[in-house]
Amino acid sequence: MDLLPGTLDLLILRALRWEPTHGHGVAVWLRLVTDGQVDLPEGTLRPALQRLEKQGLISGEWGPSEKNRRARHFQLTSLGRQRFREEADRWGKYVEVMDRVLGYGATGSIRSR
Repeated sequence: MDLLPGTLDLLILRALRWEPTHGHGVAVWLRLVTDGQVDLPEGTLRPALQRLEKQGLISGEWGPSEKNRRARHFQLTSLGRQRFREEADRWGKYVEVMDRVLGYGATGSIRSR
């Protein structure tokens, strides 16, 4: 599935909301919760994580992965938590409006004027 512009950052922030993890962990989590509909290649995810870190929305530190390899683990900063709430709110309103528009007339219609 192709992502809509502006959704990648929100998905990453959501993936990091509960616990720190490395980029591969973010990709695995997104694949899991979307039943495989979102499958981010490393070439997409890594630059996004670096961009979010530069913006101060996430912070990263080096540590071992589950396979005892060196991996950068990321977590949300307070600014990242705030941005997540704002963006999730914005997307919720967007989805609500789109549902209303796409569902218009499905169960009835308004008479023409």
